[in-house]
Amino acid sequence: MAENIINPVEVGRKLRELRGGRTIQAVSSDLGISMSALTMYELGERVPRDEVKIKICRYYGVDIGIFFAQ
Repeated sequence: MAENIINPVEVGRKLRELRGGRTIQAVSSDLGISMSALTMYELGERVPRDEVKIKICRYYGVDIGIFFAQ
């Protein structure tokens, strides 16, 4: 059985795409997370914890599966 591994760079790309023209400051404030955390997520340096993924998905109105798609 293949293991479902999250690619942080791909997660970051998807997050940048979802953010669009919004500022990191505005999105991080809306989500209640630090700008540095959001920046690290978008750069693929860290992957959000599950509870942050849920917040992000609710904020953007997307399915949580977006973070697991390979």
